[in-house]
Amino acid sequence: MLIIDSALKKRELKNNPVKVALVGVGFMGRGFVNQVENSTPGMRVAAICNRTQANAQRAYREAGVENFTLVDSAAALDKVVAAGGYAITSDYRVICEALEVDVIVEATGAVEYGAHIVTCAIKNKKHVVLLNAEVDATVGPLLAKKAEAAGVVLTGCDGDQPGVEMNLVRFVEGIGLKPLVCGNIKGLQDPYRNPTTQEGFAARWGQDPAMVTSFADGTKVSFEQALVANATGMTVHKRGMKAMDFTGHVNELTKMYDVEELKQMGGAVDYVIGAQPAPGVFVLATQDDPRQQHYLNYYKMGEGPLYAFYTPYHLCHFEVPTTCARAVLFGDAAIKPLGSPMVEVVATAKVDLKKGQTLDGLGGYDTYGQAERADITSREKLLPMGVALGCTLLRDVPKDQVLTYDDVQLPEGRLIDQLRAEQAAYFGL
Repeated sequence: MLIIDSALKKRELKNNPVKVALVGVGFMGRGFVNQVENSTPGMRVAAICNRTQANAQRAYREAGVENFTLVDSAAALDKVVAAGGYAITSDYRVICEALEVDVIVEATGAVEYGAHIVTCAIKNKKHVVLLNAEVDATVGPLLAKKAEAAGVVLTGCDGDQPGVEMNLVRFVEGIGLKPLVCGNIKGLQDPYRNPTTQEGFAARWGQDPAMVTSFADGTKVSFEQALVANATGMTVHKRGMKAMDFTGHVNELTKMYDVEELKQMGGAVDYVIGAQPAPGVFVLATQDDPRQQHYLNYYKMGEGPLYAFYTPYHLCHFEVPTTCARAVLFGDAAIKPLGSPMVEVVATAKVDLKKGQTLDGLGGYDTYGQAERADITSREKLLPMGVALGCTLLRDVPKDQVLTYDDVQLPEGRLIDQLRAEQAAYFGL
């Protein structure tokens, strides 16, 4: 990423910063504003869109920015930003239509709302950086095609695990190896966690209880690894992935997979619980050239056939400015779908669910997400986790059973359902 810091310094010297608009100022969004305004030369968060404007003001003030103005039109935003000020709006269409915005960072974590923002941004030919794995894994393959047609970049972010994994993949491929496992290291996995059990942890770190529940119950890692599968063409060994309890070092994972099976699968995404160094990500790769194998062994990478590469951290919002710069300055995506989805995330009953119940969605009391092959999801009409919120049950569903479209009544008029149908038609699912 060294070329990016040089490019941004040149923008700083020319007083021509990359102008970012942020949607969503939760825990990560506020950190991003602070990072850009105080630690990223050649870039500024020119505008914030948030439905609660007081939270947008808080984000700016925490970053030391006071010269912000509330606006309700793209023209007003352009005038403020061109004069060196900062704009706040509650209408995402304002930032999408503004000429003074180079890239939009979508950090709401909401699927339906996020889908509206991304489609509007692409329509207005804006680059989009997603801190929203949920919308990306649900309709990202279709949105990526729409962005490509519009001539803009739609990308997941550096710093979040999928982006860190994809950077490792590109590095490994760049030195001539073939990645066969992309993995995520987790410290906890309990599908029955809920906002009540996670309330204390959320309060300690100033986060949303539903969000941290999605970390603990396996939903978030399922979305993350689905993104990696869709960006690499890999798949999963089984529903939910292998998800081994493994307390050793990631280097030892090279002995835990069947290489021939991995080659037949085209590679697999996975996660392990308790491995070191945590938290981090890893890639296991092969090199079939015996001469290069000799060199890898000499460089203390082991005898193969799998070689472990890892990053022992993921720094989330600290690295997102890099993604913005990659998109605007180089037309490069940190991570995006290759084409048709390979892996989906399916909604699974966290408790015994009753007919007539309305599902509470991500990180709630009702369901958790599991990674599943996209062809199985399509064939068995499994309900994607990204569309579960607000669905009404047409029958009882027992604990740990995956829900299907036949089990629920969808809310009327949602964009996410329209995009799902369009995605299925586009890719022949």
